[in-house]
Amino acid sequence: MTVKNNGFAALLKDHASNAAIGGLVGLLVGDALGVPYEFHPPEDLPSRDLIEMVPPVGFRRAHAGVQPRTWSDDGAQSLTLIASLLECGRFNVKDFSDRLLQWLDDGYMAVDGDVFDVGIQTAEALGYLRDGVSPHESGGTDERSNGNGSLMRVLPLALSHTGSDEALVKDAHLQSLPTYAHARSLVACAFYCLVARGYLRQLAEPWVWADRRLDEIYQDWPRERERKAYLRELDLLRSFPKTDQPRGTGYVLDCLWSARKAMEEDSFEDVVRTAILFGNDTDTTAAVAGGLAGIRFGLAGIPARWLEQLRGFELVESLIGRIGVVS
Repeated sequence: MTVKNNGFAALLKDHASNAAIGGLVGLLVGDALGVPYEFHPPEDLPSRDLIEMVPPVGFRRAHAGVQPRTWSDDGAQSLTLIASLLECGRFNVKDFSDRLLQWLDDGYMAVDGDVFDVGIQTAEALGYLRDGVSPHESGGTDERSNGNGSLMRVLPLALSHTGSDEALVKDAHLQSLPTYAHARSLVACAFYCLVARGYLRQLAEPWVWADRRLDEIYQDWPRERERKAYLRELDLLRSFPKTDQPRGTGYVLDCLWSARKAMEEDSFEDVVRTAILFGNDTDTTAAVAGGLAGIRFGLAGIPARWLEQLRGFELVESLIGRIGVVS
């Protein structure tokens, strides 16, 4: 199935080698590709070659009322973040939080204005925001509040940030706070942003570099209590999982580990298909992995049929070309 004259496919003409745009579009493609397969265990998924934007006939897809080829909360919140960054010129937690509420209440950056997939922890935190709680205090702080809802949307920060590694880490922490304020979520977002920066810089081992760089940054963290908490969570991130294989769940560390495992593949297509085949939270795992794969392989590495089918270009059009200007 193809959709003619799709704007995403047209981007190949001028931006085929732009890694940042590849990352943003790769996230959206991964999200949309994964939506129909969400909530299914791996054994219930189609074979690898049948993982497409439109699932095989007879497959009981998730979100049956949503047209295939549509991104979910992952893509919408990511676009909300990039729009806030471009409007403000830097990360502004109040502006970003206001836009998150606009997404939830009015369908901002959602295809067709349809908000059809909202995590429980995110919905609760945004409810606090609506009631006037500060975005610095609205996110969950207990250990159980470590879903992947802030990890899934943070990539645009890495794509647009031109500041130091330390500044990128601090902003990654801040963007998580409105919905996920536990140190584990903050560290996972910071680590992922540095991994993305490593891919953008075409480093030979971006995951290894990100680990080492984040450790250095936390060792010099000025507040002792936070420094100890962040280093402890970084150690936990390193050791997860100790024995299990990635499971593609909504737990932030499993999501990050699943994406890392998927990135061992040699093409964008195989990365996102592998991410989906872990099952469970398929759209988010594929979005998190797809963003990195989009950086690594570029727009030209994303299958043309998926670019042609992806809906919602009108929401992205004004943002393309402005990435990379945030301090």
